[in-house]
Amino acid sequence: MRILLVEDEPRIAADVTAALAAAGFLVETATDGEDAWFCGDTEDYDLVVLDLGLPHMDGLTVLKRWRAAGRAMPVLVLTARGTWAERVEGIDAGADDYLPKPFRMEELVARARALVRRAAGHGAPVIEAGRLRLDARQMRVTADGVPVPLSPLEYRLVAYLMHHKGRVVPAPELLEHLYGDDDAREANALEAVVTRLRRKLGATAIETRRGFGYLISDGAP
Repeated sequence: MRILLVEDEPRIAADVTAALAAAGFLVETATDGEDAWFCGDTEDYDLVVLDLGLPHMDGLTVLKRWRAAGRAMPVLVLTARGTWAERVEGIDAGADDYLPKPFRMEELVARARALVRRAAGHGAPVIEAGRLRLDARQMRVTADGVPVPLSPLEYRLVAYLMHHKGRVVPAPELLEHLYGDDDAREANALEAVVTRLRRKLGATAIETRRGFGYLISDGAP
C-alpha cells in the first residue's frame, strides 16, 4: 500500500514514516504544499496523510484542489489546529479523517489501515479470500490457517491484491503501489515476486490473466 505523507516538520515526518513503514506501507514524502499538490495530482496513492500547516500552499487548499480535480484517494488530516470549526472545515473540504497533534503513532497507523481498507470496500479488519486470510493489524497472512512468512515486498503485494480481491489488477498498477519512485519498476521483477508467492501460498493462489494483470479471486482456491 502506497502512502503520500505531507509534513514539513522533519522530526515528525521521520517518526511517521518509520511507523507507517513498520506497518507494511510504502511511504513517499512531500514537505510543502506545491509539491504535495503535484504528487497527489499526478500519482496514485492508497492514502494521503496531510498536514495543514505547510509552506507555499496550505494543506486545506491542496485538499480542495485535489477534490476539485476529481482526486478521490482517502486523506487523513494532521494538524495542530484543534477547534471543532477547523475540523469541520477540513472534513467539508474533503478530508476522510482528522487527527489533531500531538497524537500517538499507534492511533495514526490504525486510522491509516482503516481508511485504506474502507476505500477498498472492506469494513472488517480481516480480509478473507478462500483459503487465504489477511490480518493487517498483525501484518499476517495465513493459508489454510497456517501463518506464511513473507518479505515486506511480498506482504505488500498480497495485501494489495487481497484489498482488491476479485478484481484483475494490471501490472503497472501493482508496480506503482509496490515500489518507491527510486526503485526499478520492471514487469519481470513483479513476476518473480508472484512466482515466490505461489510457492509459499499455493500454485493457484494468485492467478495471472495474460495481457490484463493479476488476481486473487473472492473465493481463492
